[in-house]
Amino acid sequence: MKQMPHLDDIPSTPGKFKMDKSPYFHRARWQLSVAKLAFWSLVFMGLIFIFFYRSPSSNPISVSVGPHVSAALKRRGDGVLGLDNFNDYYDPSLKRARQALLERSGVFIVEGDINDSALLKKLFEVVPFTHVMHLAAQAGVRYAMENPSSYVHSNIAGFVNLLEVCKSANPQPAIVWASSSSVYGLNTKVPFSEKDRTDQPASLYAATKKAGEEIAHTYSHIYGLSLTGLRFFTVYGPWGRPDMAYFFFTRDILKGKAISIFEGANHGTVARDFTYIDDIVKGCLGALDTAEKSTGSGGKKRGAAQLRVFNLGNTSPVPVSELVSILERHLKVKAKRNVMKLPRNGDVQFTHANISMAQRELGYKPTTDLQTGLKKFVRWYMGYYNGGKKASA
Repeated sequence: MKQMPHLDDIPSTPGKFKMDKSPYFHRARWQLSVAKLAFWSLVFMGLIFIFFYRSPSSNPISVSVGPHVSAALKRRGDGVLGLDNFNDYYDPSLKRARQALLERSGVFIVEGDINDSALLKKLFEVVPFTHVMHLAAQAGVRYAMENPSSYVHSNIAGFVNLLEVCKSANPQPAIVWASSSSVYGLNTKVPFSEKDRTDQPASLYAATKKAGEEIAHTYSHIYGLSLTGLRFFTVYGPWGRPDMAYFFFTRDILKGKAISIFEGANHGTVARDFTYIDDIVKGCLGALDTAEKSTGSGGKKRGAAQLRVFNLGNTSPVPVSELVSILERHLKVKAKRNVMKLPRNGDVQFTHANISMAQRELGYKPTTDLQTGLKKFVRWYMGYYNGGKKASA
């Protein structure tokens, strides 16, 4: 019998938009959740509201940041409520396993969607949330070429829907939300700084995240919402998404399947600023702890509001080929490498974060190198899949 991993090992997963089975089914489902919440609210007064929902795709933003942040907040004594739509883009049992760990520690999760205005309004009626950690998104660079409307639905419409509810709340919560390093797009100046241009997105995903930053500016300016955007750089770690490269490389290496490793023009190196989930969590908590109160009330601005954006990376880009070599050492299996040109599907060749602003204002200081982080991931992977004899598709 496999023993469930500890909450300390937990990470947000965005994904494919799926229509609800029926209006009646959806309404009945969240009404039941809200009824349960009425009881939990007695425990959670002064609650911090953490939105994390898992949607599809394959991109840097999503290592399931939400569960990790929720667990960290709960451990230090904060009240936490989650919102997740539990779609089936990848194995739902992995998502439910995360949920089980969180609820065992006292983090209740409402099953619903950020586009459901009635649900969000009801939640704010039940509990006067002080903060919202918005990590819901449709992530993935390549999947945008298959289902572009899902990005508009989640990353733009969903974000606006959430902000509409927050701006009308009394009191208004402070909001910390996930942007992405992808907003730097075709920028060639490295390391990437928050003051660099972000008007050349290389993918629809990046364009929707850039749009999110402009939308955040608008709601802060008009309604007095305190908003902090976090540009995550290639997050990885235990409990991550199976469609992330480090995750499916591990799976395919163990199965003896060939893995594709991309290279740039003229055999140029493709590298990423891989950032371990525990470091990202510290940055998220730092953003929450330094977030000022929103200045509006009931949809009306009372004064200038805080508006910030920070890079959260590791500052040490590593070639993807080196990531594979590290996995080979930890797995004790040689990978079958298939080197090919970087396709024109929205992927960029290089990412590198300048984190001086986050260091100064959030106290952010990443401490986990890729060798150490992947060792922890492989340990979790082998325990979760092989220890429990689960199949990794």
